[in-house]
Amino acid sequence: MKVLSVDMHCEMCVKRVTRALNEQNLDFSVSLADKTVTVNGSDEDVQKAVKALDAIGFEAK
Repeated sequence: MKVLSVDMHCEMCVKRVTRALNEQNLDFSVSLADKTVTVNGSDEDVQKAVKALDAIGFEAK
């Protein structure tokens, strides 16, 4: 499990993030309140998530 900090501001951001990560078939959860995405999986899954988020304009730290 890896927690990524993602600068989301609204529910639309959450929808965009969720859609992008679902397309990668990842196991994850999104928290707008904490501005985080938790990826459950391998380091490879985390890298897929980071790349998918970057592709839609969200930097994951």
